[in-house]
Amino acid sequence: MDILRAEMEKKRKELEDKNLMNSKRKYFRRGDLTAKELEKYKSNLNQSGSDAATSSKDLQEGNKAETDVKHNIVPRQEVINKLRDRGEPILLFGESEIDACKRLRKCELLEPEVNRGFRNDLQEAMEQVDQEYLNDFLKSNSSGNGTKTKGHLEKPSVTYEEIFEMAKKMGRGNREHDMSTIVHFIQLLLFKWDDQLHNRSQEIKMATKGKLQGATYAQTQVYLKPLLRKLKNFSLPEDISDSLTEIVVHLLNRNYLKASDAYLQMAIGNAPWPIGVTMVGIHARTGREKIFSKNVAHVMNDETQRKYIQALKRLMTKCQEYYPTDPSRCVEYQPPSAEEGGSES
Repeated sequence: MDILRAEMEKKRKELEDKNLMNSKRKYFRRGDLTAKELEKYKSNLNQSGSDAATSSKDLQEGNKAETDVKHNIVPRQEVINKLRDRGEPILLFGESEIDACKRLRKCELLEPEVNRGFRNDLQEAMEQVDQEYLNDFLKSNSSGNGTKTKGHLEKPSVTYEEIFEMAKKMGRGNREHDMSTIVHFIQLLLFKWDDQLHNRSQEIKMATKGKLQGATYAQTQVYLKPLLRKLKNFSLPEDISDSLTEIVVHLLNRNYLKASDAYLQMAIGNAPWPIGVTMVGIHARTGREKIFSKNVAHVMNDETQRKYIQALKRLMTKCQEYYPTDPSRCVEYQPPSAEEGGSES
């Protein structure tokens, strides 16, 4: 009974909301109720139509924006290269190429040039060698005959025998003569190294190991430029020039073991304070005579000096390869292979 009464009250309230009944009228016409329901239906239909038009407009704007993104998208290969340079995956699971391009743009905005700090001069030299080999390969294919690269060094005017004779007067106080002999010897080793690289086959040049060898040579050549400039201007510090003189004399005598000892003496020294302490107090103390500039570690002075000292060690290794001697006077002796051939005696 209560349920029936509640349902009657609900119907009465609906009729009052539609203004079909009032206090003066206790009944309503069925046609008025149908007219009210039809009016409500039309209003709902118009509202849904406007919503559909709005959603259709939004859809068109979204398609237009997506079209603009497609027109401004970066080529896929460029996206792959840039993501690899940044150490990012080229494509995530479930990611489209457009999403990968957007991720790249986000990385570029948040961390611009993030990978430049991890690059070093060896990587740059590797890139230069890659481009040089590629240009040579394309040029040889187009012309039909292989030509040497533009960076091929000219043959030095001084031969090994003449340098050997000049070395007999080294270490006698004539620093200009010593520096000139050192310059000629370094240029000779660089020429032989460069000639060895250029005489390789194209397959070896394009291999990873061949590219690394070419990059090492290019890096060594750059590292030695400050040293050669100081030697030609006779402005090299006396302690370094004396050590270089001793190293070159041992190399020309093919005593690579003593040359290595002299190199270590110059590079890391044997002073109690390797970074260089020349004044330890106002009073003379025991062992003070061991603390002077010649015994300091020159590799710790500055970056430029460290680089050409490192490059000098590479030349010493190449010198042992080009001018072999007895195993007892070699450092990490390796028998010369057949393809390396004999050297000048």
